Amino acid sequence: MTEYMNSKIGEAAGALYHRLEEGECSLNQIKNHLNSNGFDSQMALMAVGWLAREDKIVLNRGSNRWSVRLNE
Repeated sequence: MTEYMNSKIGEAAGALYHRLEEGECSLNQIKNHLNSNGFDSQMALMAVGWLAREDKIVLNRGSNRWSVRLNE
């Protein structure tokens, strides 16, 4: 991975983390939030992966959607 991509994913993960401080989100809400901050949907999913790898978030699958919240 290039240093640039690593940096952009980290920026997206930071923006996502700050959003999740406000409360739980669906993946669609995450994509919309990050899109409004200049990140595409693929970058949003990479940010989710980044935070999951760092054990910062909890992913839950409901009947029709995934939800994401900060790990307490």
